Amino acid sequence: MSRLVAENPSLDLRKILQDARTIAVVGANEETWRPSFGVAAYLKRAGYRVLPVNPTIAGVTLHGEQVRAALTDLAEPVDIVNVFRRPAFVPEVEEAAIAIRAPMVWMQPGVRHDGAKGRAEAAGLSVVADRCISVEHRRLLPRV
Repeated sequence: MSRLVAENPSLDLRKILQDARTIAVVGANEETWRPSFGVAAYLKRAGYRVLPVNPTIAGVTLHGEQVRAALTDLAEPVDIVNVFRRPAFVPEVEEAAIAIRAPMVWMQPGVRHDGAKGRAEAAGLSVVADRCISVEHRRLLPRV
């Protein structure tokens, strides 16, 4: 059964972040000023394997991993799909997350699409929307 993290999700988020090992960052960017670059770097320092996904820079090495064009191009399973795309693109990301059987989709601040969220939850995925994964990690697991 899927879980939507409630407005006061500290215990749930802590468990999600403790249990995760591999995070796909959809919308990863090689521009250092972009939020996705900094968050991916932080997650890598925190000990996660970070798999960058972005069709415009596919093949480039970013944070020690080759950038893939799509979630469905990943050869390994992921624990969290972290989304840095505009809300209009969320449905296709959620469909790909369902296709690769990711257990969780995490949408960054400003990223929310209730229809896609509902479809993901109906497919059994847990969903966090409109929250920064690195901010929550620092708050709940301040090791980095």
